[in-house]
Amino acid sequence: MKDAYHHGDLRQALLDAAVALIAEHGLHGLSLREAARIVGVSHAAPYRHFADKNAMLIAIAQQGFEWLADAGEAAMVGVDDPRQRLNAYGVAYVRFAVAHPVHFRVMFTEELTGDEASARAGSRSFQLLVDASSAVVGPGHDPDLSAVAAWSWPHGLANLILTRRIPPEAVDTSEKVEALARRVIAQLDGVLGPTDP
Repeated sequence: MKDAYHHGDLRQALLDAAVALIAEHGLHGLSLREAARIVGVSHAAPYRHFADKNAMLIAIAQQGFEWLADAGEAAMVGVDDPRQRLNAYGVAYVRFAVAHPVHFRVMFTEELTGDEASARAGSRSFQLLVDASSAVVGPGHDPDLSAVAAWSWPHGLANLILTRRIPPEAVDTSEKVEALARRVIAQLDGVLGPTDP
């Protein structure tokens, strides 16, 4: 298995192995030694890239936040209406979570320690939400509070899907996930909207 990755891609290969381990065994099933075994390198090789298991989890979280921000930005391209921009980001959020459940879990796990780096990575995705929600509610409102209100809907739906509180047959394709997300997030239209300061 030592040819399972290209030269220079060892770090990413180890992250891919870590994600597979978490998917199969949970966070407690992750170890650098086991990730090395999967990739086909020495037990010492991962330490060239990660100081410990927590550092590997932080790297997964950073990757997830970057992917989420990229997905949010892509979803809002060409969308000018503030409400539709916010809704598009919410749908992209749910789609990301369902497509990358391990990353999503690691991004918000309480097991991470010293994760200032992942917090910085997460700031771009949160700022997108702040900007989109602020444009909807208008001036005179707390932008962070508006963002948290808007965040709660897609984050809650994503968790309901991933914990199988939503019937699996209702979300067993990406098209069904998107359709459900659009219907649920549209409910925000009557909750978070322009009001007088």
